[in-house]
Amino acid sequence: MLILDANTTRSRLSFATLIPSLRAAFVAGCEVPLRHNHSVGEGTVLLMPAWSDRYIGVKTVSIFPGNTRRGLPGLHSTYLLYDAATGAPLALIDGNEITSRRTAAASALAASMLARADARKLLVIGAGRVASLLPHAYRAVLPIEQIHIWDIDAAQAQRLAQSLRAEGIDARTTARVADVLSEVDVVTSATLSTVPLIERRHIAPGTHIDLIGGFTPQMREADDACFHGTSVFVDTAEATMKAGDLLHPIAAGMLRAEDVRADLTALCRGAHAGRTSNDEITVFKAVGTALEDLAAAAICFEANN
Repeated sequence: MLILDANTTRSRLSFATLIPSLRAAFVAGCEVPLRHNHSVGEGTVLLMPAWSDRYIGVKTVSIFPGNTRRGLPGLHSTYLLYDAATGAPLALIDGNEITSRRTAAASALAASMLARADARKLLVIGAGRVASLLPHAYRAVLPIEQIHIWDIDAAQAQRLAQSLRAEGIDARTTARVADVLSEVDVVTSATLSTVPLIERRHIAPGTHIDLIGGFTPQMREADDACFHGTSVFVDTAEATMKAGDLLHPIAAGMLRAEDVRADLTALCRGAHAGRTSNDEITVFKAVGTALEDLAAAAICFEANN
């Protein structure tokens, strides 16, 4: 069985390869059962299976918040890939790299259909593992020239900006999200916030809003008004069932579940046109899907052959 560590996994998942592969995976489709969630002592273990006619994959995620007291990461993830014809194990792959890179790639994929084609200014909210990948993912699909970064930890935002500038990218930090919201073409947010960071009153016409971080009913990154009179899209139907960014405006009567224009499968298959005008405000809410993990794992394995 092939074993791929974090560095090898990262090297095989360039956004130039991963983004079109995700598009193809959404077009082809696969079986994605509901994830398994189990409490184990003070932690939680998630099992996320998916399968196609070629591969079976299972991502395991262990979340142990008490690890901070031990000086260890609170989350560990692995990915097991099997042959769908025989059930034989093919590869054990670093799950953290798969998750973070496919998450950023999926948002960039959506933006390629929902953001304006001439989008040049990007605001990244957050500076953690996923957020740090978003500038590169977006620059793979849009002509992004200038990047603004905000994080609750200003020093972390500054470190990300400095690393991007070292690559020759025009990157700068902002002290407040509101200060630059009206100036940018795309806003992408990857935080664990439980209070809205993005306020509709600051959003300019034609902006694309990408919400990645919130994956529980309590978490949210945008206010209710961002979902009223805008074009709302999701990665999967599961988003309307568990994402606070959607559940709150639905409860407030600002959005109905049936108002969601399309999911990522419909966009990739051309069943929905995506953005239809330059003044349209588009919103994409993602919660992640095991389809993306399987597609990324297949890339990693096939690169060895």
